[in-house]
Amino acid sequence: MNASVNAGPIPRPRKGRGLATAIGIAFVLLGAMALDTTVVKIGSEADLRDEGFSAERFGAEHFPIVRDSVEERAVEASELAAAIAEDQTAAGERYGVPSGIAPVIPLSFSGVVGEGKAGIYTVNVEGVPDDLTIRVQTGPAINGTDLRDATGDIQFGQFTNQIEYQNAGAAINAEMKQQVLSDIDTGDLTGMAISVTGVFQLINPHNWLVTPVRLDVQ
Repeated sequence: MNASVNAGPIPRPRKGRGLATAIGIAFVLLGAMALDTTVVKIGSEADLRDEGFSAERFGAEHFPIVRDSVEERAVEASELAAAIAEDQTAAGERYGVPSGIAPVIPLSFSGVVGEGKAGIYTVNVEGVPDDLTIRVQTGPAINGTDLRDATGDIQFGQFTNQIEYQNAGAAINAEMKQQVLSDIDTGDLTGMAISVTGVFQLINPHNWLVTPVRLDVQ
């Protein structure tokens, strides 16, 4: 005798209920995302997109900081020369900022401009030893990284690589040239009286090459 079991129809999922559940979950997720999202206006302080290193912007922002620091700490050339003659190492530690092989020192002086070559002029400064040559560079090329290194606050670790670090120094030089030297006829300063505030690296105690942060022709 054969027995047959009628299990009846197999229940099928109710599509309407599943779709409604999925839509509900989606709305919940969208709501959570909206609550966790902040609208940022392009160009605002909250816009933290990485635009890359801009040497021009860096120079414009940092030259005024360097200038103010140098002017605040500048030592009269005659006082500095006497300190260096007595003890060069001690003078560098007292007045300067460590930078590579020698400290960068801020100073100020007044004098009469002597001969110049390629925008670098000797300056006859009273009160300094006869064997000391003081020169000031006025462009068109402003060389070196003395301005960048003058405060000790700009370090290699702040930059992605050596190229950016070098470009930062060049940009500060360019900004100095624009703000300090652009209105001065630097092509012929010989015989003029000038006042200078600037920095130099104490490599040769008898020959200082000064990069100015302020230069006034009197």
